[in-house]
Amino acid sequence: MMTVYVYVMDTLADWEIGHVTAELYSKRFFRADAPEVRVKTVGRTMEPITTMGGLTILPDCTVDDIAVDAQSVLLLPGGNTWDRPEQDAIIRKAEELLSAGATVCAICGATVALANAGLLDDCPHTSNGEGFLDMMCPGYRGQRRYVAAPSVADGNLITAGGTGALLWAKQIIERLGVFRADTLEAWTAYFGTGEARHFFALMQSLPERDAQ
Repeated sequence: MMTVYVYVMDTLADWEIGHVTAELYSKRFFRADAPEVRVKTVGRTMEPITTMGGLTILPDCTVDDIAVDAQSVLLLPGGNTWDRPEQDAIIRKAEELLSAGATVCAICGATVALANAGLLDDCPHTSNGEGFLDMMCPGYRGQRRYVAAPSVADGNLITAGGTGALLWAKQIIERLGVFRADTLEAWTAYFGTGEARHFFALMQSLPERDAQ
């Protein structure tokens, strides 16, 4: 079973994780033979946090509870508190997870924390535009590996800028292998354009469910 750990902290950017958490938790578009996935929120402590949108989230577990193995997936959302020392523990855990072959996915402000830790220096990655990490991270050395794209998947590391949430979600879902390929393409096209034809294509890609 894969466990998707969603790191939650005060000022979490709610909208950046909405697409991916909704699909992984609801499983509404999963293929019939999809691997089993569970979603857990993880906090620095078990105290509730308040998102940027004013929502209260009570973590399911703490950073110490994250299983460091290849079946773990860590989602690091954006937020305005990534520059605080209290976030060091989750970044150390992210480094452990990457070394263990687990998947780490960071978006917006979370990419700054990874860059500050040197975790983006030697792999293709993206963030909130060229020059952003240079401005935010004095020790950043990954300029030559920066890719000007909404989201970049490099093996078990997936990074995105704040406007790349949909593509980030697509790449995470693809990495986990829980959608059929045609379902994923139709899903991305529908939520990216709003065109009805893509919605119908999405629905038509789910015949397996009718046979269950």
